[in-house]
Amino acid sequence: MIYLRQEISDVSPHARRKAVGLLPIDIDILPPSDDRIFKLILTSPDGKPVLIDLIASLTSRHVVDVLVRNNELPAGDTEEIAERLDVNCMIDDGTQIDLEMQASRIQEDLNGEHKNLKGKCLYYLCDLHSSQPSKGLRRYDRLAQTYQVTFCSYTVFPKLPGYVNTFSMRHDTTGELLSDAIRIIYVELSKLGEILKKPIGEMSDLEKWAVFFQYANIPAHRETINKVIQTKEALKMAGNLLMSVSKDEHERAKFRSRRMYQTDLASNLATAEDRGEQRGRQEGRQEGRQEGRREGRREGLSEVARKMKADSVPLGEIAKFTGLTPAEIERL
Repeated sequence: MIYLRQEISDVSPHARRKAVGLLPIDIDILPPSDDRIFKLILTSPDGKPVLIDLIASLTSRHVVDVLVRNNELPAGDTEEIAERLDVNCMIDDGTQIDLEMQASRIQEDLNGEHKNLKGKCLYYLCDLHSSQPSKGLRRYDRLAQTYQVTFCSYTVFPKLPGYVNTFSMRHDTTGELLSDAIRIIYVELSKLGEILKKPIGEMSDLEKWAVFFQYANIPAHRETINKVIQTKEALKMAGNLLMSVSKDEHERAKFRSRRMYQTDLASNLATAEDRGEQRGRQEGRQEGRQEGRREGRREGLSEVARKMKADSVPLGEIAKFTGLTPAEIERL
């Protein structure tokens, strides 16, 4: 043990930092709250312990092993393009889990209800649950449990104080559980302000992961993040993987390109909505203004989708980025 401490003290500070997964202050770190970076960390060949620990913290169960599966849901017919999941995996007891990162801060609905996001999560959950293989006589009471987990960088449930909100099938009035075979979990990274103030020793494992995903790329929080990283071996591994991705020029170029599309989308939506609202105002009706904004929003989404399509971005990624259906994108 004495020899090991001496050996570590003889290496450079940079080598020690790399060995324990700490993030340097002077290096630009890509955000793990970006869905592509999130996926690269969790599906890396060296990232299995990271994924196991994250799933254990989400499901509150002991996870021995995890298998990352094909992340494409099968198309329903020959004209339908398959949906692509961020991280589609199965743990040792057969439980299926889809992990998604929703990084875009662009509001999906004018009324802020996020119906598109909620509908997408429900679709992914049900499709994944019903895709379980059937051998012989299907026993529906023996189907594996399925989770759909979405990390959001923006607030989806402003009236709910917690940053983690879990939904299952319960009676509307009594709350009696019908089934917990399917569960949706939302982790709202935008609600971590108070958690960030907690002593690190009092943070739960899931709180540590949430803080890592939300703040790892922000230099002002780097010291806190490094203290969080030091508390768990899996977080040290995640720090090393994030550093590796951040130093990859190919991945940095992809990240810049995606951010450019996002900036263009925000600008186009704002301009198109203003133009549509102005048309509605000229009609002198509240309904006209709202309809004008909706039309303008569709115009903005279509323009960005058209640009991404011209740049040969896969249709599945365009659909996820803009919220348009593959059929709508094909018609552009």
